[in-house]
Amino acid sequence: MITFSAFADEVSTDFREQLRFLQSQQIPYIELRFVNKKNSLDLTKDELAEAKMMLNDYGIKVSAIASPIGKVKIDEPFAPHFDRYKHAVELAHYFNTSLIRVFSYYSPSSGESIDNFRENVMERMAQKAIYLNNTTITMVHENESHIYGHSAENCVDIMKTVNSPNLKLAYDPANFVWGDDITDNVDRCWPLMQPYVVHVHIKDWKLGSKDIGTMPGEGDGQIEKLIKALADVKYSGFITMEPHLKGGGQFGGETTPEQYAEAIAKTRALCKKYCLIN
Repeated sequence: MITFSAFADEVSTDFREQLRFLQSQQIPYIELRFVNKKNSLDLTKDELAEAKMMLNDYGIKVSAIASPIGKVKIDEPFAPHFDRYKHAVELAHYFNTSLIRVFSYYSPSSGESIDNFRENVMERMAQKAIYLNNTTITMVHENESHIYGHSAENCVDIMKTVNSPNLKLAYDPANFVWGDDITDNVDRCWPLMQPYVVHVHIKDWKLGSKDIGTMPGEGDGQIEKLIKALADVKYSGFITMEPHLKGGGQFGGETTPEQYAEAIAKTRALCKKYCLIN
């Protein structure tokens, strides 16, 4: 059986409003990204304590630290970025979650392929994985356009090369549509990535749309087919809602409460159809 979570910062910048919305939709987990307009990695100790208290008050738990780790150019100094990553690990412990969402770096310039920097990418990903040795924390690498892991093949390359039990994949079907014009991701990408996937984002997209997603099951992300595929392998992790129905960009998205509620309802109906929930 799957567990629902959501990027509630799409609904409101106000953290309390995010939690109220999740509670109203009976979503028990939040993918922690922006809290009162600040990335969770940038919160002060007092702000972290307040966020933790509000989570407890509303009975909401954290599914993953939705960090921006790896969303920097590969030639930027690694030491300060690695320190920021270490802080993300601290937050995972603090909020009692075992997952940290990460990425795999941009090219130094738009005119050069990040594939040319494969060795550098692997070195950095390996260092982050080694840091997790003897912990219960897992990095989940999300496929996204313009980073090394933009393709299913490159995502699998990272998994096989780093070869760490603390590094797995987060699967986002819409990012294949938006970034690589792939409209059959479940046929082409899912079979390659599935052995490593422990986290799934539900975001649908229509081919050609620049920054606005579509209702789950109504775009080119093959959402229903993906949910059936999840049922076929008896997937039991998180399904995290990230609809981007009003707008989306490099570091987040926006969706009205009404749109979000509809997206949740449609996804729940599909999950119930394929027996992923009761």
